[in-house]
Amino acid sequence: MLKSAVVTYPEGLPQILKMSDAEFVDELGFLAAAKLYELGRVSSGKAAKLAGMQRVEFLYRLSRVGVAAINLRDEEIDAEIEAAREIAA
Repeated sequence: MLKSAVVTYPEGLPQILKMSDAEFVDELGFLAAAKLYELGRVSSGKAAKLAGMQRVEFLYRLSRVGVAAINLRDEEIDAEIEAAREIAA
């Protein structure tokens, strides 16, 4: 089940940004999903679903807004490095 949210914005804003109304709505959805992913609040799969696109496309588009596609916390990075060292040894 999907729910919807209403975002209020000034009339003409999409056109100022050189977007159609539909493009602007899509961009808002993508940016919200990207920020939630960047903050670690949702997985890439959930974020992609929120943005209305496939996971691979979502991950690819993240670079356009300066968000890393690999979103690991410091302790996760340390665990990955340690696991790689154990494999290499």
